[in-house]
Amino acid sequence: MTLYAGWMQLWVMIVCGFLLAGGLGCNRQPTAGKEAPRQEGPARSVRLARVERRPMERVLAVSGTLAAQEQSTLSVKVPGRLQQVFVDIGSNVRQGDVLAQVEPRDYELRVQQAAAAVSQARADLGLPLDGEDDQVDVEQVSAVRQARAVLEEAARNRDRVVALSREGVASTAERDTVESDHTVAKSRLETAREQGRTRLATLRQRRVELEIAHKQLADTALRAPFDGTVQTRPASLGEYMAAGVPVVTVVRVEPLRLRLEVPERDWAVVHTNQLVRVRVEGLTNAISGRIVRLSPAINDANRMLLVEANVPGGGVLRAGLFARAEILVREGDPGLSVPTSVLMVFAGIEKVVTLKEGKSLERVITTGRQGSGWVEVLSGLSEGELVVLNPAGLRTGQSVTVETAPAKSAR
Repeated sequence: MTLYAGWMQLWVMIVCGFLLAGGLGCNRQPTAGKEAPRQEGPARSVRLARVERRPMERVLAVSGTLAAQEQSTLSVKVPGRLQQVFVDIGSNVRQGDVLAQVEPRDYELRVQQAAAAVSQARADLGLPLDGEDDQVDVEQVSAVRQARAVLEEAARNRDRVVALSREGVASTAERDTVESDHTVAKSRLETAREQGRTRLATLRQRRVELEIAHKQLADTALRAPFDGTVQTRPASLGEYMAAGVPVVTVVRVEPLRLRLEVPERDWAVVHTNQLVRVRVEGLTNAISGRIVRLSPAINDANRMLLVEANVPGGGVLRAGLFARAEILVREGDPGLSVPTSVLMVFAGIEKVVTLKEGKSLERVITTGRQGSGWVEVLSGLSEGELVVLNPAGLRTGQSVTVETAPAKSAR
């Protein structure tokens, strides 16, 4: 126990010695209510910028998707086996180019059959077998001319028998016979005329059937409806295609169709012909376009207005890309601005450093639009105030000296 007390006494003497060397005794307490004076660093030389009002663009930031200007899924109009496919994915096509061909032999035979039926119908009307002129006078049809001749002969016989009957030479029975023959001949003439009109209608029907056969033969060739590029080709060579089965999909991508959704609160500021700047992933430059179409109604599901703009693809953009766009709402819209070099951002909080009584003072601000070397100030500063350029490392309360104060802007 005596050894332990000795060691403790030695330890207390050492500690008191250190405290005495630092200016404090073992029993000395610091004075209550007094703080040690704060040691300030040396004054820092800074340059200032003035908060000024400048004209700037008012834009509306939206997002959307790039789509093809035109997209058409082409299918065969007549059934048949796919004989040839002339294009594949990525092929450039011109309007009217043949993209695929169905075996045409069956439809060529149908054309020949329909042409033979037309020739037969022309022959029934007394027309040459070949020819495009189907105009004919029904009264000149052979059956009608023959029936008319029979009627004229019956009329002469009737007139002769009636005259003889008046003289008492012909009997009443003979007169009734010629009257009956005349009536029958007259009826046959009307029948011949009806047959002539029927044959003429049949000729017209056969002519339409021939045109249909020609049309079906032409439809065996699948043609491009516009200039574009083949996007997909689901059909294969030799496959039997029913009518309406897709063969190729053709798109037109110049210009591209940019579909944007504008919130309901901003619909009133969007108009046709407004400038749109488009940015997509993978490209550093913005591409400009113009709004050309506005939906007449707000979408009930998401309360958005559908807006479409034409954007030049230039062989760089592709349909289906997600795009961020800025719609230029107003040009020359004034607002407060400061140089971008005055901003300090930490944890999402934007600050600038101002001066108060020769010392630095941090102030939180809210920014808006940005331009080349400047940023808009929405709140936190007033026009004409001075802010410190490049304030990194400057502490609040630190003394500063101003190199040169900026002159008041003429803007």
